[in-house]
Amino acid sequence: MARRFRGSEEVKVDAKGRVSIPAKFRRVFEQCDPDWQAGGRPQLVIVYGSSKQTHLQLYTIEAIEDIDRQIDRMPRGSPERGVLEATMNGFAEEAEIDNDGRLLLPLKLREKIGLADRAFFIASGEYLKLWTPEIYAEEAEALEARIPDFEPGADPLSLLPPPLARDEG
Repeated sequence: MARRFRGSEEVKVDAKGRVSIPAKFRRVFEQCDPDWQAGGRPQLVIVYGSSKQTHLQLYTIEAIEDIDRQIDRMPRGSPERGVLEATMNGFAEEAEIDNDGRLLLPLKLREKIGLADRAFFIASGEYLKLWTPEIYAEEAEALEARIPDFEPGADPLSLLPPPLARDEG
């Protein structure tokens, strides 16, 4: 099973549009790139999405290949497959992390999300979300409003669906 991203981090964006990928996130990109070797440049896919999307999604090679396999199983010509193909392939760019641990973000992607001198990474399991710190603050506030009020001592994991029979044990 592929490693997952966990945590968040705010980083600087240099004048050339390079962002430093925190080491804990770089390790996941390295381990989830089947072609990566020590000293090499881990590959990834940046999904920038439609005009409504205000952040970038950074996928490992393993995660994007898994998504591609799922899309391939969908009926050809279906509206759902068309949306996913456009999003995950058409609104996406292949990229790599350089030997200094930086990711060069093309100008069109920086402009799309309004990225200037600071970037905010937050883990989303199989991918990272990259926001401007200001837009992420708004998103975090909206997320906080969606979190149900729990009784003191309640377990938030109660939101998970029941385990499948093979998961019990």
